[in-house]
Amino acid sequence: MRTHRALAVSAAAVATLALAAPAAVARDGINVNPSNIVALPSVIARGGQLTITVDGCPMGGTATSDAFAPTPLTPVTGTQTAKGTATVNRNARNGSHSITVNCSGKSLTNPAAFTVIGGVQGGLGGSSSSGATPTDMAIGGGLVAAALIGGGVFWMRRRSEKRI
Repeated sequence: MRTHRALAVSAAAVATLALAAPAAVARDGINVNPSNIVALPSVIARGGQLTITVDGCPMGGTATSDAFAPTPLTPVTGTQTAKGTATVNRNARNGSHSITVNCSGKSLTNPAAFTVIGGVQGGLGGSSSSGATPTDMAIGGGLVAAALIGGGVFWMRRRSEKRI
């Protein structure tokens, strides 16, 4: 029983050392191996700002895409991560876009890093007419006239009450 327990403890110690060794090597000698490209938000409108984070890029690098200009990635202090902010072009096409990261000569591509959606036109449920239509003008004019007449009648009644 003691032998089994000793073997289990030894196996756990060896596993811990095996998992910790690559991290120790990466910290001491700078290990550049970009991985895990994350773009937030993952769905963005044209003209929006995108935050790009890359693991395994301790000295920084550059992120490129057909949807934004080349963006510098700066190292995050105390980590193996680099981060940058890109602005999506106003003329970027709708759909999925890739990001390619270059860190110290090594590159990695995330083929579907983020999605660009078209902007919406606000007001009246996104209608595409611009300006007021003749119907809108007639309704607005009628409401203004009704308000003027109602206000005048109210004012005249208040004036007549003071005479009594």
